Amino acid sequence: MTQARPPFHLRGVLLPEGEHRDLWIADGLVSHEPVRDAVTLAEGGYLLPGLVDAHCHVGLGPSGAVELPEAAEQAETDRDAGTLLIRDCGSPLDTRPLQEREDLPRIIRAGKHIARPKRYIPYVSADLEHEELLPATVAEQAAYGDGWVKLVGDWIDRSTGDLAPLWSDEVLTEAIAVAHAAGARVTAHVFSEDAVPGLVNAGIDCIEHGTGLTGDTIAEMARRGTALVPTLINIETFPGIAAKAGKYPRYAEHMRALHARNDATVAAAIEAGVPVYAGTDAGGGIKHGRIADEIAALRRVGMTAEAAIGAASWSARAWLGRPALAHGAPADLVVYAEDPRADLRVLRAPELVVLGGHPYT
Repeated sequence: MTQARPPFHLRGVLLPEGEHRDLWIADGLVSHEPVRDAVTLAEGGYLLPGLVDAHCHVGLGPSGAVELPEAAEQAETDRDAGTLLIRDCGSPLDTRPLQEREDLPRIIRAGKHIARPKRYIPYVSADLEHEELLPATVAEQAAYGDGWVKLVGDWIDRSTGDLAPLWSDEVLTEAIAVAHAAGARVTAHVFSEDAVPGLVNAGIDCIEHGTGLTGDTIAEMARRGTALVPTLINIETFPGIAAKAGKYPRYAEHMRALHARNDATVAAAIEAGVPVYAGTDAGGGIKHGRIADEIAALRRVGMTAEAAIGAASWSARAWLGRPALAHGAPADLVVYAEDPRADLRVLRAPELVVLGGHPYT
């Protein structure tokens, strides 16, 4: 049985409104109306809806799936950094037991990545021998996940020595339609230029990484409202990946070129009006708890400070269909001593994290 928590009170500048407000917490929910006998948790400071990591892999480590206790530690690290909502972008581990824990961030699961044999990280994905199996597998993962399906859109093809798409345009169109009919959205890992048009034209809902976006695909994504999660701190690893790809010089050079122009690519997407959200790609090669670094990177490529914070807070929550700090919403919020819009470094040191009405310092 969950132990009853005392009511709480907080006062500070509520973002994004920028107004001094009082909030109360009762039974784990936000109240905009006073609650008797509330204990004041914070007086002054800046109150934000809980941060969102829109591309995160709880349950994934450098060598593949981790055990459930380690996955819980990953989620705790994210929570302590202020990330209270995670859009899992594919995990080889069944993380449903973590969803039952009130002390861990809320996780929106996407199930396993869907790939082709030898065309993704070993032991991570559901690998399909024949692409005709994709629609049925998408239906399975849509039923297994929480409203998202994750495709591997491209990967190195060792027969050609460079990045190449995994799926034909026709099967993508059918598979994405299957997901939409099941009420799920679809996203895809994409590095190269060649894989993006087929995915976007097939009606995909989001592109992950997107280093190969061009003027034409950016324009089409903006027209359709296709989201982009650029995982900028992960793209910083491209030169290191290229340095280890000596057997595949075309691939190495391609990765270096994608890295070199990526800031300009994401800036063009932002300028064109593509919806852009913050995701770290934590798990594997990126450590958990780095959402502040991703927000700073979005600011670097052209977002305003407020928009970059929103891409990891209120805007991302709206995109994912989760509330911010409305009356009656779950009390998931982060408190900062100073205004993070004036100095994004403030985001690295939350004064207080409140998850489900429970305070963590």
